[in-house]
Amino acid sequence: MNSVWKKAGWLAVVALGLSVRLSAQVEVADSAVINGYMRHFKMVIPQGMKAKAPLVMVLHGYGSSYLKKKTYMRKAAERHGFALCVPDGLKDPKGKRSWNVGYPQQDGWREDDVDNLCKLAVRVQRKYGLSKENTFLTGMSNGGDICYLLAGRKQSTFKAMASVSGQLMKWIYTGPWAGQAMPFMEIHGTADPTSLFDGDLTGVGGWGAYLPVRMAVNAMAAHNRCLQVETEEREGLTPTNGHKVTIMRYSGGRNGADVWFYEIKGAVHSWHMADIDTGEEIWKFFSRYLVGVVDE
Repeated sequence: MNSVWKKAGWLAVVALGLSVRLSAQVEVADSAVINGYMRHFKMVIPQGMKAKAPLVMVLHGYGSSYLKKKTYMRKAAERHGFALCVPDGLKDPKGKRSWNVGYPQQDGWREDDVDNLCKLAVRVQRKYGLSKENTFLTGMSNGGDICYLLAGRKQSTFKAMASVSGQLMKWIYTGPWAGQAMPFMEIHGTADPTSLFDGDLTGVGGWGAYLPVRMAVNAMAAHNRCLQVETEEREGLTPTNGHKVTIMRYSGGRNGADVWFYEIKGAVHSWHMADIDTGEEIWKFFSRYLVGVVDE
């Protein structure tokens, strides 16, 4: 079968509730009206994906777009048979595609991206025949920032979240949080010049005030009432760059909601693919929260 599969053919298969058998991953450009705005997104459908497969939504960084780029979750999706939804953010007051987390340059922008993303995920679940119980969220940079915002809000759409090079904004941390525990993962480099590892509590860097990364992770672990922590030291995938990976796994919290933290010494603002198999590590975390699915 041709690797470019027409959208109509895909939707016909989904409508029949049949398993999808393809010769390669298929990308489908799609759109939907959410809260009055046309939202554009890309679907990545892996070979052999079954009906009611898990869904992972992947969010881009500030001013970026993933519609023409591959993501750090693509290989993991192919290996494990889950679908990817890769949406574009709306343009903020500065004309940058982004997710609204209250940066100074987003001042006055009233877009509720928590509600937008939850509604988009539900629309994608229904249209593509995907699991509403097994839907997860990850994002890099600004896309990671909003994972923290969603983790603190009352929502039932996303079952676990993973931030890559993200930051917890001070206003989110000091504001009201929902009572529910949320499985959460952070991957961050100690030499990140954009989302500073030591934070920026005064907001002088231009992104607004945000917490040091370790403090943000500890806040998530405390919110989930985690009681134990295990630490693993690991060599990075590229020994010549000298980066070491420290993994801290916080567990024993409410409803089994763990927090995993990958600290990559010397790494900068990136997806960290040179140091870990980012997509595989995120899916390893997400798969612990699958309901009614055997991950082969």
